[in-house]
Amino acid sequence: MATIDQTSPLGKVLWPTLAWTVALIFFFPIFWMVFTSFKTDADAVKPEFLFSFTPTLENYLNMTENYDYWRFAINSVITSVFATTLALIVGIPAAYAMAFNPSRHTKDILVWMLSTKMLPAAAVLYPMTFLTKNFLGIFDTHFLVIIVLCLINLPIVIWMLFTYFKEIPKEIIEAGKMDGVTTWGEIKDILIPLSWGGVASTALLAFIFCWNEAYWTVRLTTTEAATLSKLIEGNRAPEGLFFGRLSAVSTAAVGPIVVLGWFCQKQLVRGLTFGAVK
Repeated sequence: MATIDQTSPLGKVLWPTLAWTVALIFFFPIFWMVFTSFKTDADAVKPEFLFSFTPTLENYLNMTENYDYWRFAINSVITSVFATTLALIVGIPAAYAMAFNPSRHTKDILVWMLSTKMLPAAAVLYPMTFLTKNFLGIFDTHFLVIIVLCLINLPIVIWMLFTYFKEIPKEIIEAGKMDGVTTWGEIKDILIPLSWGGVASTALLAFIFCWNEAYWTVRLTTTEAATLSKLIEGNRAPEGLFFGRLSAVSTAAVGPIVVLGWFCQKQLVRGLTFGAVK
């Protein structure tokens, strides 16, 4: 099948147009969410106010004054930061061992870890809730949310780190061993500096996954450890959704992570392409 050269006159017009079209399609839901957040709940559901309406900050003021937004935001930061840190603390040594001391079962273990991501979360919701409420007494705690977020993201963290570590020549690690460097020294002084881009991108993606996690944070919390996902879920009632308030809360929830991704996009791309070109 013939392809259109990007340097041809047609290609110079077609490919940028296609790229902008795809970008706008993906961006439109975010734009509409922000747009709707400046409408009242009544205006948000009326067709006559689809584009013509009087902007208001009522939803944002209501969110901070009546819904205690900052408490939910702080909980999201705490659980996401500590879950990401814990996943890296466990994932870096595990990926190191699999990359530089592989066994004949290493690939099987990696596939098995990744297969746990295919487990339906609803299948283990009841036993998880029952155990944490009645036996462990850690329901609705930061500790529980951190452990759960760490565990559900650990397979991805190990897989990514394993891929990055495999790109580092074994001879460098072996040279360190010959110089008497300990295993911890190899990880801290050799491995992490050489693969810093990969480790940083893994940490960023893990943080984004933890921040965006909704299923477990909604069902394993009530008030004390509730995150922004719980705040978003709370903007509904038997009569329906409050679209104005829901859009404002959603905007405030995704805003920090969008800004973080924007400022870290170079590091993210560099880490994701680490080792792709030799």
